Amino acid sequence: MKIKITGRNLELTDGLRTAVERKLNKLEKYFTPETDVFVTLSVEKERQKVEVTIPMKGNYIRSEQVSNDMYVSIDLVEEVIERQLRKYKTRLINRHQNATAVFRQEYLEEAADDDEEIRIIRSKKFDVKPMYPEDACVQMELLGHDFFVFINAETESVSVVYRRKGNTYGLIEPEY
Repeated sequence: MKIKITGRNLELTDGLRTAVERKLNKLEKYFTPETDVFVTLSVEKERQKVEVTIPMKGNYIRSEQVSNDMYVSIDLVEEVIERQLRKYKTRLINRHQNATAVFRQEYLEEAADDDEEIRIIRSKKFDVKPMYPEDACVQMELLGHDFFVFINAETESVSVVYRRKGNTYGLIEPEY
């Protein structure tokens, strides 16, 4: 694994760099040596944030953890990444995808945990009406949901609006 660490609004000390490398090197058993791991450490007021992104053949393993202590955030992010890896492995094995491009063969041959399998327990169908993104945000708020799927009246494509931190909204649109 190649760990690339950057710092925002803080001095990247040797202690922080060592803590990140020590924690994330525990994940080395899962990945091939050429796998890139991007880590960003940042401080915003009292919030100590660690973001880890691991690009993988069409997907990303990503975690962002915030606490009032950077070392606690580092511990939390490693645990979340490991849990995501177990779920991702189960999904790859279930779909018989080529996982050897990213993961070590020994990791793939380990028995998968059945309790980590993704199970869809509910399916919902609804009418999709053309509307503008702003109207979709209003509809999402009225329903009390965190996201809303709609046909964008401007682009005539299926889009999603979602609630972001800080009372802002995001828009996801397909790219053709």
